Amino acid sequence: MVKNGMLGWKKKPSEQGKRDRRRKIKRSQQRKRKPDHRRNGSRREGPQGPAKSTTQSLQGREKKEEKRVLLFIHYKKIYFFLDFDLKVMWPRLVASKILRKRLGGNNFVADFTTDIDSNNCLLEDINPPLKHKSFSSNSCSFINDDHQEIRNFKVYVSTWNVGGVAPSEDLNMDELIEPSINHCDIYVFGFQEVVPLKVGNVLGSEKSKISMKWDSLIRAALMKMNTNTNINNNSGFRCIISKQMVGILISVWVRTELRPYVRNPSVSCVGCGVMGCLGNKGAVSVRFRLHETSFCFVCSHLASGGRQGDQRYRNSDAAEILSRTIFTRGPSLDLPRKILDHERVIFLGDLNYRISLPESATRLLVDKGDWNALLEYDQLRIELMEGQVFEGWKEGTIKFAPTYKYYPNSDEYYGKFEAKRGEKKRVPAWCDRIIWHGEGLKQHVYERGESKLSDHRPVMAIFSTQVRVKLKLKALQNFFLSDRFQHITNSLDHDFSCNAR
Repeated sequence: MVKNGMLGWKKKPSEQGKRDRRRKIKRSQQRKRKPDHRRNGSRREGPQGPAKSTTQSLQGREKKEEKRVLLFIHYKKIYFFLDFDLKVMWPRLVASKILRKRLGGNNFVADFTTDIDSNNCLLEDINPPLKHKSFSSNSCSFINDDHQEIRNFKVYVSTWNVGGVAPSEDLNMDELIEPSINHCDIYVFGFQEVVPLKVGNVLGSEKSKISMKWDSLIRAALMKMNTNTNINNNSGFRCIISKQMVGILISVWVRTELRPYVRNPSVSCVGCGVMGCLGNKGAVSVRFRLHETSFCFVCSHLASGGRQGDQRYRNSDAAEILSRTIFTRGPSLDLPRKILDHERVIFLGDLNYRISLPESATRLLVDKGDWNALLEYDQLRIELMEGQVFEGWKEGTIKFAPTYKYYPNSDEYYGKFEAKRGEKKRVPAWCDRIIWHGEGLKQHVYERGESKLSDHRPVMAIFSTQVRVKLKLKALQNFFLSDRFQHITNSLDHDFSCNAR
């Protein structure tokens, strides 16, 4: 019994009564939704129901086509709307504006300059000028300039997909730097998947602790190499740029004595992942000017997929990176802003291009070590030859085994043993590549490392590059010895003699 105000007590409804009441309410709602055929003028024709006109059936079909199954995602004050076929309902421009902060913007980490300010150039360079032939007719023009000359520098570049595995404190990086035992002037380290590509990492803020960990390992390895080579130049190496976007990390180091000549360092991030703008795929590009020559390094992670035709998505990602990467103008208006506007460009990363052969044929050629036969079916080589992507770019000769995919902590390719049920098959491929664009670059080393930290093997390359160097001291000396200076001094002597009279 329950109390019913002024009327006293009434009997509490039973469970059966509640169910009956719900049924009545449901029937009344169905009656309200049922169309009134007398009102719209249609008639019933037998047991098949009302006869529908052609216009009514077309209208119904249009209404069905207009329906969309919307997926509403709310994560950290960011809202996403997707329809049933995962097409983005918001324009890409709006989404990219909202997510630009998620890509890290244009800020980056670097060592402080404590010796000489980067805006003030020294009068003489430490390296003596090298006499050699120029690479192009453009080189000849500035070689003949009295105030500039060409000098050679060595550039080390590496790329490594670490598969979301955090490095341990005792990770041996010596093997990664071993090919550069002769000491390079510039070191560029590119990493992919430094964090697992989960939703929280893709949409969340950058994990700066991970990038700091990798940078500290690089610093220790470079210092160790500097000590072992017994180079007495009081130098070491300085980090000029370290930048992370989700799982992509690029870290650039130069010799300490070269740091004053490095100007206008800048970064640009482009996301090509979810919705065409998230950073689970894409690139981090860095640029700077060494002496009078501009450099650009692009660390990328392109779309995955081993099915035939998936290379089109990788081609699209590469085109997006090349077109959407724009650097800030900076104080100097003559700085290049697009990737291909720079004089020396190197593109590195997990490009994810596969081999267009059946799995059995691919594994047979891998077991034989017949890299030349396997390279004929390499997707990147095919796309380069057909001009579908990276037109005008170059790659060195590959003389090493495919770098993907391995069992963890093993030398065996994935799929050699029986795979677990439901696991995707991964065929060996050269996913990790280094290519370059522009004159004045010559590749001397192109090989892979054997670190077993992840399911990828690292790839390294060493280049020699031409750099234009201004000789300010010689320019000043030439001015004092020139006819112009003699004319100025003669005119001053004449003025003084006239005033004395």
